[in-house]
Amino acid sequence: MADIDILLIEDNDGDVRLIERAFETRELPGTVHVVQTGDTALDWLYQRGEYAEQPLPDLVLLDLNLPATSGQDILAERRSDSRLRQIPVIVLTSSQSDSDFVEAYKNCANACLRKPVDPEEFADLIQTATEFWLSTAVLPPAVTDTSE
Repeated sequence: MADIDILLIEDNDGDVRLIERAFETRELPGTVHVVQTGDTALDWLYQRGEYAEQPLPDLVLLDLNLPATSGQDILAERRSDSRLRQIPVIVLTSSQSDSDFVEAYKNCANACLRKPVDPEEFADLIQTATEFWLSTAVLPPAVTDTSE
């Protein structure tokens, strides 16, 4: 499998550690890049500033509850950009509100998953979702064209 870049947008250090550990211990493919704010995530996705040379991700794991620019804001921004719309986004949230899921899907999230409390169940969820998007789903070719 080619090099896979995964952008994890998550402000909770505990969840970041659980996800990184799931990739390591379960030998999931890909390099996980972590940003902890919505603004930083947008800089990465638009390859601005210090992220100008970073690769566009092949998959995004997105927490909805971020400081300042929220996960919903990132989804709405992505929805308006034809290049970014091609990148699959899996929403990971602890929200119990159905309206959060409805809004995420309206903003073109590819999947919405509730974060389990149990660390082993969380690792199982990450493994299942990642393997599906990277090994089973047929995705468009890598996004390299910068024109709209």
